Amino acid sequence: MRTTVLILAATLVASPALSQTAAEPTPAVRAMAAGYKALMVCGAVFNAREAGSERSLDSIRDNELTGIYAELDPLVRDLPVVVDERAVRVPWNSAMPDRLAIHTPGRGCAVAPVGAEGLPERDPVIRARPTDWPTAAPRGDAAALETALTGALADTYGTANTTALVLVQDGRLVAERYAEGFGPDTPQRTWSVAKSLAGTLIGWAAYRMGGLDVNAPATIPEWSTPGDPRAEITLDDLMRMASGLTSDTAGNRTDALYFGGVTIKEQATAWPLIAMPGSRYRYANNDTLLAVHSLSDFFAANPPAAFFDRLGMVDTTAETDWRGGYMLSSQVWSTARDLARFGQLYVQDGVWEGERLLPENWRAYVSEPSGPQPNGALGYGATFWLMNRSEGIPADTIAAQGNRGQYVVIVPSRRIVVVRRGEDAGGGGFDIARFARDVLAALE
Repeated sequence: MRTTVLILAATLVASPALSQTAAEPTPAVRAMAAGYKALMVCGAVFNAREAGSERSLDSIRDNELTGIYAELDPLVRDLPVVVDERAVRVPWNSAMPDRLAIHTPGRGCAVAPVGAEGLPERDPVIRARPTDWPTAAPRGDAAALETALTGALADTYGTANTTALVLVQDGRLVAERYAEGFGPDTPQRTWSVAKSLAGTLIGWAAYRMGGLDVNAPATIPEWSTPGDPRAEITLDDLMRMASGLTSDTAGNRTDALYFGGVTIKEQATAWPLIAMPGSRYRYANNDTLLAVHSLSDFFAANPPAAFFDRLGMVDTTAETDWRGGYMLSSQVWSTARDLARFGQLYVQDGVWEGERLLPENWRAYVSEPSGPQPNGALGYGATFWLMNRSEGIPADTIAAQGNRGQYVVIVPSRRIVVVRRGEDAGGGGFDIARFARDVLAALE
């Protein structure tokens, strides 16, 4: 197999993590940084190629590999990376095998556990052919809309790194803009936008299965031992971030799962209760991972790719852990246009081209703040954020949001979808509420 060695940073630089006078990073931190780099480079390079585009290593370095977690950032920048015909390797320890991420056509990339020199072969998936997206001129104040779009690519809405903008009005693409190195066929990692995609796939499962009681205990085999209190956690609890489970950290830090090569069955199912199910809101990846895991038999027979292809989201790839568990809390790659189609499905209340794909009440269900709520400007439904507290934005507005500035804002009452993609360093600073408000004001 032909192998090309590509060094993103030619020389090591002095940094707190690497300096001889500072504490050396532990092997665990180095292994995690190498896994991060292997998986991100693999996803960016190979998912783009499948979509018909190319990502340069310079672009990946300047976008995906910049401004990440403080303890990983200097290591990720400086570790060498090896890209071959279908895999990415990152050397990190002379006494250990390289960290490895392998791409399979139609399935994306999976990262191997630390110490593994390969992964079992996975069957490729043949995806549907691309479909056209209907376009039209925007209705409204064209000058005001252009000001908002131009400002989003600059710093009008905060210090950020906008990579893509797509607006849909009445089912037609009315505007799109891209940063240099990105385009309509450039997939990016969705980060936690994947949670709303997961909630949508659960709705698809409910419709295909002829009903699904979200208020029944979630089917988690690992909790089936008599006396396990976690057996009382419902699918609704998991979708509303109200499981009551603890985890290593709150929020979106599940590094061992995402980049360490640990599987969902090994980690996400192992955390104990810390609060009664349904009584506490705590945003955590594990809840979404468990919600999808509870339907693993359905998704084994009905892969997410089939649902995405039905919507024309042919450049959207749901990746898995190395044993095949879907990582639908973050590890999905998608284009801005594909995410606009996802948003449009909710504008159309779960119907696509005359065919119902989601239960009739699913949009109302995911939009309902019936569980414990977070503090701050946004409410939370069932895998969707609620912009029901945002001045100037209709109360029925829901949003999928992800790390580094991923946003899909869905306004059913206005039949508008706003997609903003970014690679915002350090968690981002893009003011999506202000941008959405300006876009809505500009469109009729």
